[in-house]
Amino acid sequence: MPPLVELEIARTAPPPGCSVAEAQRYTRWLATHHYENFNVVSWLLPRRLHQHFYNLYAYCRWADDLGDEVADPARALELLDWWERELHLCYAGQPSHPVFVALEPTIRACDIPIKPFADLLIAFRQDQSVRRYATWDDMIGYCLYSANPVGRLVLYLCGYCDAERQRLSDFTCTALQLANFWQDVARDQDERGRIYIPLDRLGAHGLSFADIEAKRFDACYVALMKELIADTRALFAQGLPLAQTVDSMLRLDIELFSRGGLEVLNSIERIGYDTLHHRPAISRSTQIRMLCRALGSKIAAFGKSYPAEPTQYEPHPSTVLEEIPEGERNKGLVSSAEAQRLRASYEECDRIARAARSSFYMSFFGMRREKRLAMCALYAFMRLVDDVSDEKGDAEAKQKGLARWRGLLDSALAGDFSGHKILPALADTVGRFQIPPRYLHDLISGAEMDLTVRAYPTFDRLAEYCYRVAGTVGLCCLQVFGYRDPKAPDLAEKLGIAFQLTNIVRDVRSDHEIGRIYLPEEDLQRFHCQPEELARGENPAARELLAFEADRAWRFYEEGAPLVRLVSPDSRAALWALIRTYSTLLSRIEAKEFDVFSSRISLSNAEKVHILLIAGMRGWWKKDVIAKRVGDRRRAGGPVLRRRAG
Repeated sequence: MPPLVELEIARTAPPPGCSVAEAQRYTRWLATHHYENFNVVSWLLPRRLHQHFYNLYAYCRWADDLGDEVADPARALELLDWWERELHLCYAGQPSHPVFVALEPTIRACDIPIKPFADLLIAFRQDQSVRRYATWDDMIGYCLYSANPVGRLVLYLCGYCDAERQRLSDFTCTALQLANFWQDVARDQDERGRIYIPLDRLGAHGLSFADIEAKRFDACYVALMKELIADTRALFAQGLPLAQTVDSMLRLDIELFSRGGLEVLNSIERIGYDTLHHRPAISRSTQIRMLCRALGSKIAAFGKSYPAEPTQYEPHPSTVLEEIPEGERNKGLVSSAEAQRLRASYEECDRIARAARSSFYMSFFGMRREKRLAMCALYAFMRLVDDVSDEKGDAEAKQKGLARWRGLLDSALAGDFSGHKILPALADTVGRFQIPPRYLHDLISGAEMDLTVRAYPTFDRLAEYCYRVAGTVGLCCLQVFGYRDPKAPDLAEKLGIAFQLTNIVRDVRSDHEIGRIYLPEEDLQRFHCQPEELARGENPAARELLAFEADRAWRFYEEGAPLVRLVSPDSRAALWALIRTYSTLLSRIEAKEFDVFSSRISLSNAEKVHILLIAGMRGWWKKDVIAKRVGDRRRAGGPVLRRRAG
């Protein structure tokens, strides 16, 4: 490898001929440190694709820096020639440079031809000699090599190589490239001496290259930008159908690419089109809003991701079928009718979970598909059981309803799914993840307690209720998450109790209105608080009581938070997001000095999405931030209100 003192990214590269593991560590580091938005994008991708994307990114990053970060054009061309030789060595099975050592397994696994890699180098060579473009077609021809190969490479990584998807991808990639050109007019001119606005478009508005070089901003330039932005929006529109032709796990990433490019165009408009003197940027808050909108559309459409028959673009939608060995399918062990019923059952479970708008549902994003569907099945069962105890009617009718669900559960586990549409998915989930049925029966017992128990004399008695309605949920989810450490179930139970205590503190007024008091009688007496005061909160003792219960919840959070380290890596983000969501809600209650009486305290969808973003960041779980956070809180003296009451 020639000495590359010009490139910052070369200084941390391992030596030529390093091991694949060492090379992959380097490409992963480069992707997660050099480009600030890459972590967010890779979190939204299936985990199996992460390393492939890191390797592809490293190739593009190196090629781009060889073309742009080397001041001498002759030297840049020399290095680009060297990079192409390394590419050919990689395809010959003799990779040397660490990027190609990492990239070779990706090329083999995804069956990627050499052409898109080589096409990118054509564009970078062209940048060394071409600084101006005469016509719009000339500039689009440049995008053919500078942008479109990247989209095609991404499609190869995702398992798609057909011409129609590549055509749609070309529209999107060209539009993204053009949006960057209009955003970086000043930077390209000042730093690289390049003007990508073609002469024919300039001339149509009475402008020339000299006007751009002199940075003359006037009505003519505004009109020019408006036209360029309109044409670019049209290209984005032509590429938008691509998102609907790929697997549902990839749609959000592709949609975000387009949303990001369109937001660049919006930001140009917001600054009055003056990209000669200003570079419009997308703020962090705008990025979060974009993700909220994209996630919102994904949530709304999630239940529609089970087509009755596979389309020409979509892989078979049933994860369940994909995991059944082909030989068993051919033996007739799983009929097409059974597969259709199971698929419809999971679809119904997702519909129920989605309609509930629960924090639980949002935390499922980022999990593997089969785990996400299992969580939906569990949630749907729990939601329906809970609805029986909460719906209007007399206690005897509700008890019969819960008894019916006990019977339906036992029948489903015995193979009879006739009682409800969710039962095939529930039974499949219980069997697939080896969930002890007693957890689900205990959950029903908790719902029965809501019909017969109106007060809890001690916390030990309340803890029994919390275990049944929430600890069992944690234990079921733990089976889906996956774990090996025998301490994990105890920690899952503690987190379930922490979540339930948070809900009890938040809902104390509404629970009182329906005749339920969950706070232990011994605590009511300790704080000299009458049950009727829980509806109004006029007595300061009521808030002191809630502060006491919140402190108890924090202890359960602190004891249970280490579970994040013990579950399978592909489930840690979901668990961490759940803990962070509920603990943030408890913090919000404290910040409002336990005023849960005037209005219901909650987190907005934007705040929940922000938590999901943090959960997706690389290395977030290693610091055990929840345990540290609640530990600091306890050492500081407990909840906010109690410190003030001091």
